[in-house]
Amino acid sequence: MIKVLFVCLGNICRSPMAEFVFRDMVKKNGISDKFFIASAGTSDEEEGNPVHRGTRAKLKEFGIDTSGKTAVPLKKEDYSRFDYIIGMESRNLSSMERIFKGDPDKKISRLLDLSPRPRDIADPWYTGNFDVTYEDVYEGCKLLLEHICNKEGISRERS
Repeated sequence: MIKVLFVCLGNICRSPMAEFVFRDMVKKNGISDKFFIASAGTSDEEEGNPVHRGTRAKLKEFGIDTSGKTAVPLKKEDYSRFDYIIGMESRNLSSMERIFKGDPDKKISRLLDLSPRPRDIADPWYTGNFDVTYEDVYEGCKLLLEHICNKEGISRERS
């Protein structure tokens, strides 16, 4: 089982968006049984809060439901529990390395590091633009799924 953890600051906007978009892609590719997918935040300030209404509304447009998801803080133990730990922006990576006390196994990367235009994903909490965030998250998730499937030798029903 391949374990993927998406991380942002509060775990209410970007990382749950990535978690649920990636889950949806994995499901549509018929490979849900090969993945464990979760998300967390580098801060505990939103712990226990539901997914932000903007993220919920954007994902609902695509038939993706986030019911039951509440924000959880990233823990040091998550480093050993996950194979891929994917941050939304450079600041998340710095925070993750601080929490994990490094990245000896090179598990940490930004979601858009595989893109032809590597970049941070803007936080819609501040920008208010959930459309742009979704487009970036979708691009990153698609590239990440392709990368993992190629690396791990997983064949998909469709891409």
